[in-house]
Parts: sequence; structure tokens; C-alpha cells
Amino acid sequence: GKATAEGDLQTTTKSLAESEKELGTTQSVCVQTAADYEATVAGRTEELKVIAEAKKILQETSSGAVEQTYSFAQVDSTSHAAASEAVAFVKKLAKKHHSAALAQLASRMAAVSEVGAKED
Repeated sequence: GKATAEGDLQTTTKSLAESEKELGTTQSVCVQTAADYEATVAGRTEELKVIAEAKKILQETSSGAVEQTYSFAQVDSTSHAAASEAVAFVKKLAKKHHSAALAQLASRMAAVSEVGAKED
């Protein structure tokens, strides 16, 4: 009777406390996962802006050089300057946002820029 009911109550109360603790942990993990996701999306959005800005810088500088009929050497140095400017811009943003992906992009851009300069 009463002893069994009290035992059941104690077991149920203990089970409830464990479930509430587990719920708290799950909620905290869920909140952290959501925050990580938001940071990833924000970082990706920022990276896309940087890529668009770098592309714009390269297009503006190289189209200006082509329009003004420079010698090949002048076009090359102007294009290289634009590439260096774009790489510096991406590196600066990588540092500002602590973004490994942007740092990697800057390294790739620099490598491509150097290969292009050596081929001429």
C-alpha cells in the first residue's frame, strides 16, 4: 500500500529530476549548435562579400588597364597590383573575422597571382 506508493513516488521523482537535467543539457547543446550555425552562416555571408569585393577590385583595375592600351608590361604590373590589393583585402578580413577559410582563400589568390606573374 502506502510504502509501495512512497517508493514509486521516490523513483518517479528521481526519474523526473534526471529527465529535467537531461533536458537542460539538451537545450544548452541545442542553443550552442544554433549559435555555431548562425556564426557559420554569418562567416559564409562575409566570405561571399569579400569574394565579390575582390572580384570587383580585379575587374575594375584590369578593365581600366585594357581600355587604356598600355604595353603588356604595364598591363601586367597593373593587374599584379590589383591582385595584390585584393589579396591584402582578403587577408585583412580573414584576420578581422578570425576566418581560416578567408585566410586560405587569400593564400590561393596570392599563389594564383604569383603563377600568373611568372608565366608572362
